[in-house]
Amino acid sequence: MDLGFEGKRALVTGASKGIGLAVARRLIAEGAAVVAGSRRSSEELDALREDGEIVHVGVDLSGDEGPSHLVEVALSGGQLDILVNNAGAVSPRLEGFASVTDEQWSTTMALTFMAAVRTSRAVLPHMIARGGGCIVNNASVNATLPDPLVIDYSAAKAALVNFSKSLSKEVGPHGIRVNAVSPGPVSTELWLGTRGVAATISAAQSVKADDVARQAVKGTATGRFTTPEEVADLIVFLASSRASNVTGANYLVDGGLTQSL
Repeated sequence: MDLGFEGKRALVTGASKGIGLAVARRLIAEGAAVVAGSRRSSEELDALREDGEIVHVGVDLSGDEGPSHLVEVALSGGQLDILVNNAGAVSPRLEGFASVTDEQWSTTMALTFMAAVRTSRAVLPHMIARGGGCIVNNASVNATLPDPLVIDYSAAKAALVNFSKSLSKEVGPHGIRVNAVSPGPVSTELWLGTRGVAATISAAQSVKADDVARQAVKGTATGRFTTPEEVADLIVFLASSRASNVTGANYLVDGGLTQSL
């Protein structure tokens, strides 16, 4: 299936690893030119850059100026047809809601929600002037399955899904589509790394990290973690011309974890 990415340029945030890296690779494989934004690079991203397949911009998207700087640099190389807002982070709040400080709330909202808002705001004038474009926001099942263990992250992702729907209504008449994707547990460093969610809970509660991971997917129909590539396939499809009349939607990729209709 031709997804129509030849001659297209995409900007992907949080692209050094995990889902963002998988999205960048998939877009490249489909023929798109990719600009990757992330605070730091990685071996995998460096390899793509050395092969001339990607342009990397080192940027802190949690600050006021980072998103606009990223978009400015990306646009200096040509048009932008696609924006994938993937940057975000999560920290388990093991001591409960009362322990979460204002600074921690602000930090979570800045990277997990406001980075997408600011990057979208910076790129939209260009897309409107061109008469089209596509934005895909990487949210989470926690947007609709709130979890006190990640209470600030859940709130930020819920805001991101709401933002996606609201924005889609405003920019749809300009030929711009906005959608969200909500993964469940994904086999990335965020979940399974040495400093990931499973390891953090394991250290605090004296249980094995593998047991924490198994518990995380116990309620799924498939009984396993989603892979970054599976999330990337959905994001890339939504960004393609094959989904040209899909906008304002939030798609789950959670192995059946969400049981509500």
